[in-house]
Amino acid sequence: MHIEVNGTRLWFDVDGPAIVPEGAVMRERPTVILLHGGPGSYDHSYFKPDFFRMTGQAQVVFLDLRGHGRSARHDPTEWNFEICADDVRAISDALGVARPIVFGHSMGGFVAMLYAARHPSHPAALVLQSTHARFDLERLVEGFRRIGGDRVAELARRDYGGDSVSEEEWAHVFASFGPKVPGPQELARRIRNPALGARGMELFRKFDVVDQLARIECPTLVCVGELDPVTPADASREIVGALQAGIARLEVLEGAGHFPWKDVPDQYWEVLEGFVTTAAAPSDPAQHV
Repeated sequence: MHIEVNGTRLWFDVDGPAIVPEGAVMRERPTVILLHGGPGSYDHSYFKPDFFRMTGQAQVVFLDLRGHGRSARHDPTEWNFEICADDVRAISDALGVARPIVFGHSMGGFVAMLYAARHPSHPAALVLQSTHARFDLERLVEGFRRIGGDRVAELARRDYGGDSVSEEEWAHVFASFGPKVPGPQELARRIRNPALGARGMELFRKFDVVDQLARIECPTLVCVGELDPVTPADASREIVGALQAGIARLEVLEGAGHFPWKDVPDQYWEVLEGFVTTAAAPSDPAQHV
C-alpha cells in the first residue's frame, strides 16, 4: 500500500490487528513499526517472514523508508536521516497510530533514534537493534578483525571508509556479519537504489547523534549480538550511556551477529516479545490501521 505524507509517497504493509475481542471489551494491542537497514541497499523485505511472529503480540507495520524499496524516489542530495525520522511521525499520524513502538535495525536504528529525539512525546517505546549512535571506523574495523581476521578487517576499512571493493571482496565482509545472514533468495527480493546508497553512505560516515539521545523519553530496548562486527556491543553500551537514566534496557545476545533473530531465535524472540508486551500500549482506543 502507498500513502502520501511529508511530501513523499511511502510504501507500507500491515499484519495483525490493533484491537482484539476479549470478553465484553475490545483490547488494544501495540503497533510496531519496523525500520530496515541500508542505505539504498535494503528495504522491508528481509524482515519477512521472520517478523510475522510479532503479530502474536502486536500489529506490525512494515515500512520502506523514503527512497527505498517501493517508496518514492527523490533527488538523492535531498535525502537524509532527519527527513526519514519525520516521515515516521507523519505516517504514524496519517494511519492513526498515536503511540507506536518503533523498531530500528542497523541504519533503521539511526532513523528511530532521530525520530524519538525530534518527537519525544510521540513513541510509546523504541527498539534499537544492531545499531550505533556514532560512526567510528576504527571500532568497526576492529569488530571485523575480531570476527573475520585481518583481511576482512581491511576490506571493511576500505568499504566503510569510502573506497570501493569488488562484489567478491564484499561477500567476505558480509559473511562476517554473523553466524547467519540473509541468503541469496532473501537478498534477491530487495529493491535497491544505488544512487541513494552513495549519498547515504556519505551521511553514514558523518553520523553522530550521541548528544541528541538525552532528548528521548520513552522506554528503549537496546539489543545487539555479541558477534556483531558492524555495530558491536560497545556501540550499544554507548547508546545506553547517553540515554536518560532508567529508560534503557541493554541485551547482549551470546552467539548472535548483526541479524540475531536468525542466529539465536529462541532467545531473541523471548527478549523482543517480552519487551513489546510490557511496553506502553496505545492510549487512543480508536487507534488502528
